[in-house]
Amino acid sequence: MRTRPAIFATIVAGALALAGCDAIPGMGGGESALDIPEVGPGELSEATMKDVTRILSSDEFAGRMPGTAGEEKTIALLTERFEKAGLQPGNGDSWVQEVPLVEITGSNFAPLTITDGETDLVYDYGREWTGVSYREEAQTQLVNSEMVFVGYGINAPERGWNDYEGIDVKGKTVVILVNDPDWESEGLDGPFNGKAMTFYGRWTYKYEEAARQGAAAALIVHDTDPASYGWNVVESSWGGPQAYAARGDNPPPMTLVNGWVQKDVA
Repeated sequence: MRTRPAIFATIVAGALALAGCDAIPGMGGGESALDIPEVGPGELSEATMKDVTRILSSDEFAGRMPGTAGEEKTIALLTERFEKAGLQPGNGDSWVQEVPLVEITGSNFAPLTITDGETDLVYDYGREWTGVSYREEAQTQLVNSEMVFVGYGINAPERGWNDYEGIDVKGKTVVILVNDPDWESEGLDGPFNGKAMTFYGRWTYKYEEAARQGAAAALIVHDTDPASYGWNVVESSWGGPQAYAARGDNPPPMTLVNGWVQKDVA
């Protein structure tokens, strides 16, 4: 495990257009709320979007991970495009801002063993399951942790939904489905906006909520359709170094292990 600064591009636009907003509600009709300059329509084209996507996703950028040569190339490209678009730096005279990161590289991963006391199911790391720990500790072990299925692992009172209601998961391993409950809907109607994934459907939220509930570990069941990517993406993304913003002296709750398990073996 090591800590190092990484660089992220920060920008602000030189002019802001607010269509149809001439005055703040409650002010007289003739009073201008903001002195906004005239800004013409944007010239963002499909060809431009395809070109930028092609470049950033090319092998030359090697995934664009912070702290790598791919990140430096990404920053250089974004800076060049921002300048050509007439934008201004958002950090004084600089386009970039240093952000302290923690990078954790795991090793000596054990198989995932699930038992009912009589029969053991053993899953190979990488091929059938993968996982990491975001705890800044030399070694992490998860032993004798009861498994609890918690549906989509969502606690959303404003949507009338709580998969954890009435379930004590403290010290246990929660097993979670990927995406939102209504991901198979044809349209955008439903408690979680149908096919339009909400933040509740993302793996980041599911791990964070599991930690808030006191779980020792969280395993998401990978399914290609609702995840929108294959197991190869999970294996490659979670099999190498993991970087995240340094959490400071009062970090939020964290599980011992966050991981994925193949649907076929779940």
